[in-house]
Amino acid sequence: MTASFSEVADPLAAFRLDGRVVVITGASSGLGAGFARAVAAVGGRIVLAARREDRLKALAEDLRGTGAVVVPQVTDVSDAAACAELVETAVAQFGRVDVLVNNAGVGGAVPATRESPEAFRQVLDVNLVGSFLMAQACARVMLPGSAIVNVASVLALVAPRFPQAAYTASKAGLLGLTRDLAQQWSARKGIRVNALCPGYVITEMTEGDTDRLTPVIEGNTMLRRFGLQAELDSALLFLASPASAYVTGTALTVDGGLTAL
Repeated sequence: MTASFSEVADPLAAFRLDGRVVVITGASSGLGAGFARAVAAVGGRIVLAARREDRLKALAEDLRGTGAVVVPQVTDVSDAAACAELVETAVAQFGRVDVLVNNAGVGGAVPATRESPEAFRQVLDVNLVGSFLMAQACARVMLPGSAIVNVASVLALVAPRFPQAAYTASKAGLLGLTRDLAQQWSARKGIRVNALCPGYVITEMTEGDTDRLTPVIEGNTMLRRFGLQAELDSALLFLASPASAYVTGTALTVDGGLTAL
């Protein structure tokens, strides 16, 4: 009789990232900062990347206070040279990169007839092109067993409730990129590539807009509430850790039932 997984190992251990090197972009605030805290809690060594140096350094100091090993670096993910430099720093500091969390993102609600081409391109440059550049740079040094998590959005799957053409296009493109990179790298390089699609979550960005968003959330999600950072953290850790060793090329949606209605 074959032993079950629970009989030969602690299933919770599969969710840990002890000793693994995790690069997190867009880490200075919002979901990215929360993801960094979650990764630190399960033993990951973290390279924090964002454009706001003061916020980045403050988070790094906060995490170090908990015993985490953290390296912050100011990075613009739309710049290929900056992405390569970030990965070089990770390898110089830790000797490897095991996980990339492509979280850097920008957006806004602008009617398509009034959105300038420059603004549209800027959103795609960060959200989509930046994710590609970071994945490309990391994949060049990653070993088999590594993982890439692209943070997309439920707006990649359903029509948005507000005018967000650039943001929606960038996140839908990120799902296509996820599938393609998984096809290229999962078998050949042993790098799993998945996407995480959050719904409306309470972060620094949404806290100031709850009056407008609350009726949308209550009327369009099965759970009738915003999501919480911790509810995204657990999904992120699943995709980043060995717990999802047989998962690649897919999107995990955490949206309170929004896409099911």
